[in-house]
Amino acid sequence: MLSSQLKEYIRSGKLDSDLSHIYVCGADGLEPYRTRLIHAVEAFEEQFGANREVAVFSAPGRTEVGGNHTDHQGGHVLAASVNLDVVAIVSKNENATVNVKSEGYLMDSVNIAELEPKEEEQNHSAALIRGILAKFTQLGYTMEGFDAYTTSSVLSGSGLSSSAAFEVLIGTIVNHLFCGAKESAVRVAQIGKYAENVFFGKPCGLMDQAASSVGGFITIDFGDQEHPEVEKIDFDFASCGYALCIIDTRGNHADLTPDYAAIPAEMKEVAAFFGKELLSQVSETEFYAQIGALRQKMGDRCVLRAMHYFGDNARVGKEVEALKANDFSTFKNLVVESGHSSYMYLQNVFSPSHVQEQGVSLTLALCERLLKPVGGAYRVHGGGFAGTVQTFVPVNYLPEFVEKMEAVLGAGSCHTLSIRPVGGIKII
Repeated sequence: MLSSQLKEYIRSGKLDSDLSHIYVCGADGLEPYRTRLIHAVEAFEEQFGANREVAVFSAPGRTEVGGNHTDHQGGHVLAASVNLDVVAIVSKNENATVNVKSEGYLMDSVNIAELEPKEEEQNHSAALIRGILAKFTQLGYTMEGFDAYTTSSVLSGSGLSSSAAFEVLIGTIVNHLFCGAKESAVRVAQIGKYAENVFFGKPCGLMDQAASSVGGFITIDFGDQEHPEVEKIDFDFASCGYALCIIDTRGNHADLTPDYAAIPAEMKEVAAFFGKELLSQVSETEFYAQIGALRQKMGDRCVLRAMHYFGDNARVGKEVEALKANDFSTFKNLVVESGHSSYMYLQNVFSPSHVQEQGVSLTLALCERLLKPVGGAYRVHGGGFAGTVQTFVPVNYLPEFVEKMEAVLGAGSCHTLSIRPVGGIKII
């Protein structure tokens, strides 16, 4: 479809049904999504030229729902895609170059004949693009050039993983343009992880990319680190009567790297006591039988963090069972249990080096006060320490909840989302 035709197609409402499904909204909420896409097409035309054959792609952000800091120990997680995404207007070119212009950023250009890691690109989006192209080439596909304009609504620094959404977006584009869409959503996620690990220089896991690529609720078993098992969970979040609200505690993330790094390090220290690499390889019964010896050897915090792992890892399975049984009440109770475990045992709600700054702790305390009487759920979200809090709020209580939380944390700190039913896709 030509870009001029695409704009008219969107304006005419012919894309409304698809947009309603993707963004989990009714007819009265579609106008912002139509406007955003039209503006993206216009920006593409301004950057790359008008009346070209174009396609539209989308990849969502994600939220971690269950299994806080269990993935790096070979455990289980529950995650979901959200209705914030990165969209791209894309057209093939004849230049043997992939050009990606992301709104607010300089153009990234990658020559498809040069697909080796470049040290100077580490920590830059060009490295992700190059790594994804390289992996598809290794799988036997022939790459060609394309131009893309992207715009993102995934909140940077929110724990919703804007980087994974970008990786899945590029992988989905390449899969459709040059691979006949033969590769699965899980394989696209693995390709994104490869690019981030090898080219971008970040040793991430697979949870973020898998949740974005597969879509909806998913559970992942990281027992086999090289080949994690991913399962999509059939649950209609839109009909449960609750909204997902991610709260930005607006903490300072500076100097927190040692706090994040200490969690896997201490868990692995406990595993090493038993001659294992990861806690998933340790018998829970044997662990509890040796707590006295563990305390003497490495202190209490390591032991408590291992206790969190065993409890939250098992809790993921129970959450999955509750969703499959359409038992949202039990699911909510398990979410709260997970949050309490993170607070008391994992201890990732504030930094011991910055004890006067406890925005996550304060937010959780306010959430408990406001949501417990109305049946809501709340937990620390993602890595913790100074990030975000995840809540499930009854829809009829949502306006009052947001008003009271933002009176403390500031306007715009509460982000009301829903679980998006689809992952990385070609929209049209």
